[in-house]
Amino acid sequence: MKFSPVLFLLVLLFTAALSLSQTSGTVTYIYRSNGNDAGIPPLTLQYSDNIANYVNSQGEEFYFDYTNRKTYQSVILKDNIRYTTEEQFDNYPKPELTDETEVILGYKCLKAKVVIRSNHIDIWYTTDAGIKGSPQLNIGPELGLVLKVVRNGNFEIIADKVVVGDNTTSRVTLPADFGEILDLPSYREKVTENNFTTIRIFTDEKINYGDTIVNPPVNTENITYRYSKGTVIMKKITLPENMQGNTVYAELTERSNGDAYDRTGMLFAVPITDKLFLEAFKNNMISLPEYVGNSLKIDQTKHYLGFTLAGGYLPPIELMRFITPFGIGHYNSQVIVKGIEWEDSVTYKQDVTELLGTLQGEVWIGVFIGCYDRGGHIVSLKLKYHPDDINQHDVPQKKYWVTPLVNTVNIMEAIGQEYGTIFLHDTVKVIVDIPEGLKNLALRYISTGHGGWGNGDEFNKKMNEIFVDGMQIYKFIPWRDDCSMYREFNPSSGNFPNGISSSDYSRSGWCPGSTAIPVDIPLSLKPGKHTFKIFIPMGKPEGSSFSAWNVSAVLIGELE
Repeated sequence: MKFSPVLFLLVLLFTAALSLSQTSGTVTYIYRSNGNDAGIPPLTLQYSDNIANYVNSQGEEFYFDYTNRKTYQSVILKDNIRYTTEEQFDNYPKPELTDETEVILGYKCLKAKVVIRSNHIDIWYTTDAGIKGSPQLNIGPELGLVLKVVRNGNFEIIADKVVVGDNTTSRVTLPADFGEILDLPSYREKVTENNFTTIRIFTDEKINYGDTIVNPPVNTENITYRYSKGTVIMKKITLPENMQGNTVYAELTERSNGDAYDRTGMLFAVPITDKLFLEAFKNNMISLPEYVGNSLKIDQTKHYLGFTLAGGYLPPIELMRFITPFGIGHYNSQVIVKGIEWEDSVTYKQDVTELLGTLQGEVWIGVFIGCYDRGGHIVSLKLKYHPDDINQHDVPQKKYWVTPLVNTVNIMEAIGQEYGTIFLHDTVKVIVDIPEGLKNLALRYISTGHGGWGNGDEFNKKMNEIFVDGMQIYKFIPWRDDCSMYREFNPSSGNFPNGISSSDYSRSGWCPGSTAIPVDIPLSLKPGKHTFKIFIPMGKPEGSSFSAWNVSAVLIGELE
C-alpha cells in the first residue's frame, strides 16, 4: 500500500483528539466572600470520557454531558427514589466573551461575563487543561474548564487545585437510571421539601356551626375532635422533640364553605397537662376560673370564664390570629367585579419559632373560627420545621419557656363564653411567678378590636397600654391601613357607591384575609411574682351594637 501523508496526518489528528477527549482530571474549588472564607465546604469536580460531575454537600449530583450537550441535576431522597431534572446547554444564558486574561494555577484563562437574575457574574475559563467543567451548571458549561467565578464583585468560587492526566480520577459515568424526570421547579420542590420536616395536622376539615357532634374518647391521638357546636376543631398529636435550631412556621389554608362573612379565627395550642380546658368543652365551661373584677361588680349578668392564668389553669396559647375574608372560594362565581380575579383560598403563614417550647411532644392543637353558618369553612394546617444550619453549627440551640397570661378570644362562644367586652369596666390583671434561670424574657402580645359600626372599636383607633408592677412598659395602637391589598380574597365584601369595598377599610389590627401581627415586648424582670395589667379604652355599646377586644399575651423566655 502506498504511503499517504494526508491519511497519516488525519490519523495523528484523530489520535490526538481521542487522547484529549479521554483525559481525566480533578478540580477542587473553594468559596470566598469579600476575600474571606465563606464557610462553604470545598467542591470537587471530576472529569473523564467527556463527562464532568460534582456532588454538593446535600448529596445532589450534577453532570455535564458534553457529547449530548446536556446537564443533569439528580438526587436520591428519603423516599429512596431518584429524581432528576435535565437541561440543554443552549437553554443557559450565553456569556459575553472579553479580551481580558488572567493566569490561574498556571493556566491562561480568558474572561467572560453574564448577567443572571440581576447578578453580574465574571467567569475565568481555560481551554488548555484538556478537561472541562464548571462549579455551577448554568455558568459557562460550553466554555471549557471554569477556574474562577465572581458574583457581584464580592463572592468567589475559585479553583484551589487542578490535577490533570490519565488515571487521576475514577471513571465518570452517568447513572444507569435517572429515575423520575421532572421539570426544574418540580425538582426543586422535591429537594427543598426533603430538607425540612412537615407535620400535617388538619387536611380539609370543616369548621361550621350547628352540627350534631359525637366525638370518640378524648384520649385518642390523631383524631379530629369537634367542639363548641362545630366552631372548634382539635387534635392530640405528638410533635418532634429536640427541634431547637429550627425555624418553625404555622401554615393554615382556609376556604369558605358557605359563610360569606369575615370571622375571627385562632390557631392555638393546649398543653397535654391542661385538663381544665378540655373539661370545659364537655361541661359548659363550669370548670374554668372566672375573672373577678369591676365588670362582675357592675354587671352580674356577664361571667368572664377562662380569660386569664389562674391556679392550675392555662389559657390556650395563641399561635396565630387570623381573620377570614368575605366568602373566599365559595362565592367567587357569584360575584363578578370587573378587573378583579378572586383567589380560591387564603393561606396564613406565621413564624412561631419562639413558641417551640409548646410545639414538641404530646400537645393539643386547635383551630377556632367564630362563624354561625352551617356550611362554614374548610381548613388545612401544617407545621413546618426548617433546620437552620447556622444555628445548629455555630451557636447553642435555644430552649424556650412559654407561659400564657391572657386570652380573651372567646373560642367557646357557641356554648356561652363571653366576648372580650371585659375592657369596658376592667383593666385586666394577672399575676405570674417567673422562675429562675431565664434570659431574654419577652411578652408576645396580639390585639384586635371589633365592633362593626361607625363608632365601633373595629374602625376607631384605641390605645393599648400594658403595665408591669404598676409601671407602663408599652403602649401602641393596633391598626392596619393596608386592607385594600386583600381585595382579591373578598368576593362577597360589599361595594359602596364611593368606590370602596367593605374589606378595604382600615381596622383595629386586622384586615379580612390577613393575620394579626404579634408585638414582642422585651422585659427585664427578676424571678418571682409580677403583676401584669392591660388597659384598653373600649367604646360603649349603642343599642344592640357593642365593641370587644380579642387580646392574648404569652410570656416567652430562653432557658439558660
